[in-house]
Amino acid sequence: MSFISPSSAEVRATLPGDDLVPDAQVTMDRAFDLPVPPRLAWPWLSQLGKNRAGWYFPHWIERFLPPGGRGLRHVDPALQHLAVGDVVDDWGGADATFEIVVHEPPSTLVHWSRRGDARISWTIVVSSATGETSRVHLRFRIAGVRRVWLVRTGGELIDGLTVASLAAGLRERVVEARCV
Repeated sequence: MSFISPSSAEVRATLPGDDLVPDAQVTMDRAFDLPVPPRLAWPWLSQLGKNRAGWYFPHWIERFLPPGGRGLRHVDPALQHLAVGDVVDDWGGADATFEIVVHEPPSTLVHWSRRGDARISWTIVVSSATGETSRVHLRFRIAGVRRVWLVRTGGELIDGLTVASLAAGLRERVVEARCV
C-alpha cells in the first residue's frame, strides 16, 4: 500500500456524501494514517481550506512559498466553528466554493459544489485506526464533466500529489503539536 492509498474495503465503502453525486463519472479515494486519535486530528481538518488555515504542505515545500501561501502550523480556535450551510472558498477558481452539507465532529465532513454543469462532493472521514492513531479517508466525486479522460488522468495526478503533500504536512503538524 502506498503512502495515500486506501484499502480495497475503503474504496468499496459507501460514504456520507456519495448520494450527492450518485452518477459520478470519476471517484478518487485517498487515505492515510495520522499518529494521533481522531479528536486531535479533527481540528486540523476542520480548519483546512483557502482563506482558512490553508493547505498543509510539509515544511520542505513551504519554505519555497511566500509566507501568505503557507498553511497554519497551529490549531486556530476561530476556525473551529463550521456548520452545515457554511460556504468555504476553494482553489478551483476565483469564484469556486464548497458548501458544508455534513459536519459531524470528530468523524465526518462533507463538502458539495456545483460549478457550471459539474457537481462535486468531497468527503473527509476520520476513524480510529488504533487507540492513538487516526485513519483519514478522503473521497472526491465529480459528474457533469465533458472530458472524463482528462479528469481521470490529470485530476488523479494532481489529487494524488496534493493529498500526499497534505498527509505529510498534516503529520508534521500533529507531531509538532503533541510535542508542545
